[in-house]
Amino acid sequence: MIRLHGDPGSWAAGPCAVAIGVFDGVHLGHRAVLAALRGGEARSAVLTFANHPATVLRPEMPLPLLTGLEDRLRLLSEAGIEIAAVVEFDDDFRSLAPELFVDRYLVSGLGAVQVAVGEGFRFGRGAAGSVDMLRDLGRHRGFTVTEVAPVAEGGVQVRSSTIRARLADGDVAGAGALLGRRHEVVGTVVRGDGRGRSIGIPTANIAVPAETAMPRGGVYAVTAEVRGERRSGVANLGVRPTFGGGEPVLEVHLFDFDGDIYGERIRLGFVDRIRDEQRFDSVGDLVAQIHADMAAGRGLLDRGS
Repeated sequence: MIRLHGDPGSWAAGPCAVAIGVFDGVHLGHRAVLAALRGGEARSAVLTFANHPATVLRPEMPLPLLTGLEDRLRLLSEAGIEIAAVVEFDDDFRSLAPELFVDRYLVSGLGAVQVAVGEGFRFGRGAAGSVDMLRDLGRHRGFTVTEVAPVAEGGVQVRSSTIRARLADGDVAGAGALLGRRHEVVGTVVRGDGRGRSIGIPTANIAVPAETAMPRGGVYAVTAEVRGERRSGVANLGVRPTFGGGEPVLEVHLFDFDGDIYGERIRLGFVDRIRDEQRFDSVGDLVAQIHADMAAGRGLLDRGS
């Protein structure tokens, strides 16, 4: 995938069929917008943002992200997108008049011959631009506009906000149904207190970016990718109340694995929820429950594979 940054006057990327959006999660609804891009001589492109617009529009309300920028671009590339124009959403960008946004980014930068957007798309200063305005501008500038209706899955409209809400409820399987894939988080394996190994069940503690959308605390069946290898296991997200509680920690036990992966990048995919986190009266009770969780996790993973 070709990545474009900076001054759109230097891009000279056209002709392109362009989808516009944040595409957080690259979920089924986003994929419908991408699928609306026609082929032919035009290259498929997206105009997306390095930062979520909410960080500028509502900085007092941090928004958990379903995908970081690198994962978002990877998923867009896997969906067949050839060019990604990545724009910094800042006060200068948000102040652009609708016509100037179209002329600078879509016409001059990307040479748009088609633009695909979701239903109700707004753009430009004060969200003054509508889909009808975009169509009118396109008629005078040589591009068509495709407005894509919302996608429903299981009777539920697919939206990033709905996926975040399912994650907050611990419904990772339901979130995955709307994503069209498992919800994944990417982090780095860091040193913990070694308690898992001391009870015979080694775990890897994972530090993830603070803005990452995480599921509700509990125990989950997960897949893992580390050092280019695919593995599976069970993860606990919580405060470990049996040991006195503390700050939330994400730790994973990988089945049939006991290697040293400190400092390694790891990708976890949440398959299904096993149970809530709970406090046990003894370490022995905790160990017995973890073994039960491992058996339950293997069963869920076998059914989901």
